[in-house]
Amino acid sequence: MFKRYPLRLNERIHLIDGYDLSIPERTGTYVIKEEQVTIVETGPSPSVEHVKKGLEKLGISLEEIRYIIVTHVHLDHAGGAGLLLRDCPNAKVVVHTKGARHLSDPKRLIAGAKAVYAHRFSGLFEPVVPIPEDRLLAFGESDQLKIGPLCTLEFLDTPGHANHHFSIYDPVSHGVFAGDAVGIRYEQLADEGIDLFLPSTSPNQFDPKAMGKTIERLRAMELGAIYFGHFGMTTKPNAALNQVSAWLPIFVEQARMAAAEGKGPDELAKRLYDLVAEKLLKQGVREEHEVYPIIELDMQVSAMGLMDFLSKQ
Repeated sequence: MFKRYPLRLNERIHLIDGYDLSIPERTGTYVIKEEQVTIVETGPSPSVEHVKKGLEKLGISLEEIRYIIVTHVHLDHAGGAGLLLRDCPNAKVVVHTKGARHLSDPKRLIAGAKAVYAHRFSGLFEPVVPIPEDRLLAFGESDQLKIGPLCTLEFLDTPGHANHHFSIYDPVSHGVFAGDAVGIRYEQLADEGIDLFLPSTSPNQFDPKAMGKTIERLRAMELGAIYFGHFGMTTKPNAALNQVSAWLPIFVEQARMAAAEGKGPDELAKRLYDLVAEKLLKQGVREEHEVYPIIELDMQVSAMGLMDFLSKQ
């Protein structure tokens, strides 16, 4: 199904496609049109040009942006924040208290991403622009940000994917901008009526127990919507959370088995991919479907995080 971005999700929230990794519908930027115009996620720096074009199509000038919120500091979500901020003179970047120092001095973020993406790093993420400390707002559990007369966002500490991860509760839509905290949604399959949600277990702070608690916390909120960093919105939060919580122990068990056999991340990624692909094939998703290379990439990154987690036990 053809969709035109920016995509209107409701009367206040639009989704811009950042073409992360040059893949359509991979990583999204959310625009909340309130008195204080607010962006959630920027994607990496190569996505910033797409974000700017999306804002222009929405009739929003860069001078109008007041807040740029990043759910966590992984470069596919926050790497473009510094670059975008250069052109948003009235904006500040909101980040988890544990992540602020990495945006002002991104050396460790860059090193971590290079370890995962190797020679592809430059084309996928550069430039990573440091953010001045006076333009950072560090928020934690239960902090609030009023962006409109009837809208005060609330920040929820949601570790598991990363220690420096928060999610943002929007009371108007009764929804949560969840970043990677409760997994990945595959828009490419949703277009065909198939809902697939998988955990995101990338390095190097993945913690399955913490992720499980985050899933249960959001479940208890009885939300109306979840806005995923990858990618788009679901209005069936319980179905999404059920899938992720079902896959999570499978991912961990497969990792334990692979490690016990002396296998590495590449073999684990193949096993995880095969499990997911087998399920999709049974649901009628043809072998040549565009979603399979995306899942393959996700399983490679998740396998690294799973093995990293086991190595610390």
